[in-house]
Amino acid sequence: MNLEQIRARLRTGFRPFAIHTSDGRKFTLPYPEFILVGKGIIAVLRKDGLIETVDALHIVSLEELTGRAVRA
Repeated sequence: MNLEQIRARLRTGFRPFAIHTSDGRKFTLPYPEFILVGKGIIAVLRKDGLIETVDALHIVSLEELTGRAVRA
C-alpha cells in the first residue's frame, strides 16, 4: 500500500476507514486524528487509547466503512 494513498484520503474530505495489515489486524479510523503518517510507517490510535506503529510494507488494504475495500 502506498502511503500517499493514505495521505490523499486525509487531505480530501476525510471519510472513516479501516486499515488491514498482512497479519490480519484491522485498525478502524473514525477520525483523522487517529492516524499519523510518517516515512514508511504509520502510527494509529487504538480503541484502548494506546498508539501502535505499523510499517507501510504490512498494509495490505484500506476499507471504507461502507465495506468496500481498496487493494494495494
